[in-house]
Amino acid sequence: MQIKKFVLSPFQTNGYLLYDKGEAVFVDPGDDPAEVVSFIQSEGLNLTHILITHMHSDHFYGAAKLAAATGARIMGGEGDAFLVESEIRDAPRWGFPPLAEDFSFAPIAPGRHQFIGRACDVLHTPGHTPGSLTFSFPEEGVAFVGDLIFFRNIGRTDFPGGDLDDLLNSVRTQIFSLSDETVLYPGHERATNVGDEKKYNSHFNR
Repeated sequence: MQIKKFVLSPFQTNGYLLYDKGEAVFVDPGDDPAEVVSFIQSEGLNLTHILITHMHSDHFYGAAKLAAATGARIMGGEGDAFLVESEIRDAPRWGFPPLAEDFSFAPIAPGRHQFIGRACDVLHTPGHTPGSLTFSFPEEGVAFVGDLIFFRNIGRTDFPGGDLDDLLNSVRTQIFSLSDETVLYPGHERATNVGDEKKYNSHFNR
């Protein structure tokens, strides 16, 4: 499985294209996906799904346009549905243009799924938002964590629905149960891994 990062949105959000043998999924298209669509077309990929880790505008704002261009199905956490309307309404305050496309998504249940021929464990990891999800590909040793955890840091919990205790519990019970070698791809900045965060993330070593 190949992973290509695209940095989109005024908040420099990481979006990830995962692809193999002509099939692809995209995690968190945070803004205009023109560059993504161009790459998909140049590589002759079939984008089947758009996976949203959580419903903040800088993670889903390009999803409807990407879906319209590719026919992919948008999926995310049902517990974040209440955020969508206000996130779209307030997005221009943060530098986004008004959203021209209708945005909707299909809920995806936690548990074992399959994308691009790979097993994907969808983990419910609330804290940054109530419906936040992590998409873990155990055979590949990678997990896409959104804004749950960053390199030696954690996501904010002062947005609507955020909860620090929930976030810490999500990391301890879900993320730290993955192998130490698992690479964590966050919504912003650089990647990290489970073993490093267990040792050096001060939020878990106080």
